[in-house]
Amino acid sequence: MDSRRQMDQQKHQLGTTAEEGDQDREEETTLDWRGRPSDTNKHGGMRAASFVLGLQAFEIMGIAAVGNNLITYVINEMHFSLSKAANTVTNFVGTIFLLALLGGFLSDSYLGCFWTILIFGFIELSGFILLSVQAHLPQLKPPKCDMMAFPGAAVDGQQQCVEAKGFKALIFFVALYLVAMGSGCVKPNMIAHGADQFNPNSPKQAKRLTSYFNAAYFAFSLGELVALTVLVWVQTHSGMDVGFGVSAAAMAMGLVSLVSGTLYSRNKRPRGSIFTPIVQVFVAAILKRKLVVPSNLHVLHGSQDSAPNNKANGGSLSRSQRFRFLDKACVRTQDEVKAKESPWRLCTVAQVEQVKTLLSVIPIFACTIVFNTILAQLQTFSVQQGRAMDAHITASFAIPPASLQAIPYLLLILLVPLYDRLLVPFARRFTGHESGIPPLRRIGLGLFLATFSMVAAALMERKRRDAATVISIFWITPQFLIFGLSEMFTAVGLIEFFYKQSLRGMQSFLTAVTYCSYSFGFYLSSVLVAVVNKVTSSSSDRGGGWLRDNDLNKDRLDLFYWLLAVLSFLNFLNYLFWSSWFSNCNTASTNFSNGVNCELGLMMNKRVQNNDNHSTIP
Repeated sequence: MDSRRQMDQQKHQLGTTAEEGDQDREEETTLDWRGRPSDTNKHGGMRAASFVLGLQAFEIMGIAAVGNNLITYVINEMHFSLSKAANTVTNFVGTIFLLALLGGFLSDSYLGCFWTILIFGFIELSGFILLSVQAHLPQLKPPKCDMMAFPGAAVDGQQQCVEAKGFKALIFFVALYLVAMGSGCVKPNMIAHGADQFNPNSPKQAKRLTSYFNAAYFAFSLGELVALTVLVWVQTHSGMDVGFGVSAAAMAMGLVSLVSGTLYSRNKRPRGSIFTPIVQVFVAAILKRKLVVPSNLHVLHGSQDSAPNNKANGGSLSRSQRFRFLDKACVRTQDEVKAKESPWRLCTVAQVEQVKTLLSVIPIFACTIVFNTILAQLQTFSVQQGRAMDAHITASFAIPPASLQAIPYLLLILLVPLYDRLLVPFARRFTGHESGIPPLRRIGLGLFLATFSMVAAALMERKRRDAATVISIFWITPQFLIFGLSEMFTAVGLIEFFYKQSLRGMQSFLTAVTYCSYSFGFYLSSVLVAVVNKVTSSSSDRGGGWLRDNDLNKDRLDLFYWLLAVLSFLNFLNYLFWSSWFSNCNTASTNFSNGVNCELGLMMNKRVQNNDNHSTIP
């Protein structure tokens, strides 16, 4: 018994030492603000991450106040039509999230998270200031006009509504896309910089990392709530110029929060171009396409340095069964044994697994595009629905239509802490996963709920059209509440899933990929609006499409919502297939020594099977 206790103690000590060693190895890759190796006792952790959370709350406060009420400004001040205004908003938001890829690339390759945030944060701030100036000066806007009453021509002496063009439109779009560039490059780095403050190899800090992702969404929800209530109220009652100025002030406060945490933060060193090693794998695999992968996998280049399950620190992954053609990039030829081979002809196992990871997450990413197309409707057409309803709570107080989007965030501010403190620990007892509900399941649950958001929107719009009198704006709340709940599962689950797939030096870029889903979703919304208008106008007796008019009482927004509900459900079924494929492949990766095969629909290479000295990749 005594000897057994001694052995257990030795194992515990060895495990503790190994864990500390993992932490030390990670600390070598992180630096303090002076460029010196970071100290575990002084740098990182939730204290350092809290300053990043402050930046996130203020940044989303500023950008949400602009984006969520932008359609009102574009229609009332710039005199765009409803469909053009909706496309302007969706293109703007889509550009923000597409440029997240640029921010992630610059951060991981050259600048690092901190400097990328700081540089592009000032670009975003300059865009807010220019928007405020443009909204304040009458010379930079078309003459005032009521678009709802006089959309095309002068009536009773009233000024004709002239759409902003030329220099006035140029100033508007320059300011708008300065904001888009700054916000797009800042967003993925905020999440990644905060997550970099934790060591995922430590079980204790891995749990804190999960809590950080939930806290990041709480900060996001808090910023959205303030933007959609206080800032939108300022825009409505004090003017859009003052509202844009408040957004600029919020962004400035966010940058102050970032800089204030400099002494406590640790930073990962950029590692040069993240795309070059990826391209090298494809080139090497193509050049060696006729080679056969040997049965002894330990002879593959770089396999001797494997450190399974060390993703976060950049060690090699357990070899996966997916995309086995790429494994040929690791095969040494006789000439390469004698001489040093070019990296464009011979790659390490870690390089190949990195590329496999990127390819494997693409289907999961694609399944969230329709989800974000639904989000686009809540920021465009649903706001216009609110404008056509009775927004009065009392005789003297009315809810600004753009503030409707605050409804889900008010709910989430209450739900996210409960989810993190109660549901996650409870779920851990059954799943054994540090996140409670594994990210893939969390994403799927959110995608399923999103369908019912559009069902609720379609039913409400039909009720609004058929009502003899103007109905209360509170009828629109179910679609916002349901989507807010679905976003809590999908958005946080997606960010956590992608960040935990990251290999060394790619955390910011893969986090940016999650934002790219928003971009494609908003662009898809613009395409759907255009296609639906074209198809339905040719088949409609009245000669106009479902969304052609500026009057929702003439449009058929309810049918458009039903179309999105069907697309959302089909997208959920598609996600079930790909998430199952990904999970099965990961299971096979950790058990490949037992011969588990995760390739779907691919036959084993008969020529290799018949070779006594070689076999297909196990």
